[in-house]
Amino acid sequence: MSRNRDRALSPAELHAFGDELDALRRRVEASLGARDARYIRRIVAAVRWTGVAGRALLFLGAIGGAFVHALLWPACIAGTLLLALSKILENMELGHNVIHGQYDWMGDPKLEGSTYEWDIVATSAYWRKTHNYKHHTYTNVRGMDEDIGYGVLRIFPEQRWQPLHLLQPLIVVPFALLFQWGVAIQDVRLGRWLQRRMSTARMYAEARPVLRKAGRQLLKDYVFFPLLAGPFFLPVLLGNMVANTLRSIWTFTVIFCGHFTADSVVFPKQCLRNESRGHWYLRQLRGSSNISGSKLLHILTGNLSHQVEHHFYPDIPACRYAEMAVEVRAICARYGQHYNTGSLPRQFGQVLWRILRHAFPSRPLRGPAPQPA
Repeated sequence: MSRNRDRALSPAELHAFGDELDALRRRVEASLGARDARYIRRIVAAVRWTGVAGRALLFLGAIGGAFVHALLWPACIAGTLLLALSKILENMELGHNVIHGQYDWMGDPKLEGSTYEWDIVATSAYWRKTHNYKHHTYTNVRGMDEDIGYGVLRIFPEQRWQPLHLLQPLIVVPFALLFQWGVAIQDVRLGRWLQRRMSTARMYAEARPVLRKAGRQLLKDYVFFPLLAGPFFLPVLLGNMVANTLRSIWTFTVIFCGHFTADSVVFPKQCLRNESRGHWYLRQLRGSSNISGSKLLHILTGNLSHQVEHHFYPDIPACRYAEMAVEVRAICARYGQHYNTGSLPRQFGQVLWRILRHAFPSRPLRGPAPQPA
């Protein structure tokens, strides 16, 4: 979709646009303090205690349900949902944001972005490379941002069509169910190995950290905790599987709504040439989409429902994005720039339509250049 709603900015306007957004960053950075530290420590506690409660209910359902059958399903369902909630909070509001360095200013070693390891099969070291650096530096730039379709899906007409893309309405289902695994192997570059552009030895060397991390995660969720239930291991095993799957589906939904809605734009590599600060902000704005909703929704998304603000300020505590969004939206309106936001059903519906539409050959619509010169 072309973005005819965006007004072309003069060099002076573009410079002023960047200056206003930089000034907002400085004001928020100067106000960081006890409120933000208290917030993230409450999230840490919520992750811990929902996880403990979820696992305890799974054990109660598994063991107690063997003797009191009425306990089995209610306890196991409640335990699975609480465990899924814990995993979602840890993945989105805690892990993702801490790894961005949003709380490095606190000086707390447990919340240090360069050393934090999160509770998914992907290593935080690979995530810092593929996400923090590549994705946030080259957002929606073809050939640079590996998050565009994750090498599996054709999301934009600018991507080259291949007959295999006809299957993507089917492929997207297991991809969403196993999304954490797709994220884990993203930097292993299996495509290069399959195309014989990388040796097997090199591929295994790059995959080794992921294999070690995945092994630990599989051992924890599918061996250690189920074995604690003894002969009643099956409900615990299934509960862990469902919780991990729910987290993968939720993460897939939030991330895809962040960059692949109808108004999202992709850019050629040429846009990076002599890119000014104002140009950079415009590229982040035009490649990102927000999700409107309640405070609970924002927390569950790790405040990635404020994707525009996150891409403007990835190292600012995400709990500040809601208040920053008011000013960001006003700045965008003053400069005639479309601020892409909508409800979760609306945004995800647009994502699904993109996946379906671009499974078939398609061409970019004619329109104004997405990146001003």
